[in-house]
Amino acid sequence: MEQEELNSTEKARYSDEELEEFRQIILNKLEKAKADLKLLNDSFNNEHDTRDTSPTFKILEEGFQVMSKEENGRMAARQQKFITNLENALIRIENKTYGICRVTGKLIPKERLKSVPHATLSMEAKLGQYE
Repeated sequence: MEQEELNSTEKARYSDEELEEFRQIILNKLEKAKADLKLLNDSFNNEHDTRDTSPTFKILEEGFQVMSKEENGRMAARQQKFITNLENALIRIENKTYGICRVTGKLIPKERLKSVPHATLSMEAKLGQYE
């Protein structure tokens, strides 16, 4: 009865079972994110050989490679930031502070955490609508 009366905004933190559920979600996303980063880094490090092509095509190809490397670098940096955020979320799970909005102190709804498991702000705080 008492448990039913508490809704997610009144609970102080998520239960250990809920935290374990989030931990599994994060571990799965972390594994995929690391694999994606490896692919980005591998493609960034692979050089295309343009020695056998015409000089005009070579200039275009090298220009494309520079643009491609810049974009790859940006994507790799974003991916690394995502990995760091996921790893930080795992630390918050261990500390049992996971899912608590750092601005409002309220629990972030489960639906948001399932979509964005590294979130540290509720939508209310993110949109600046808190008091």
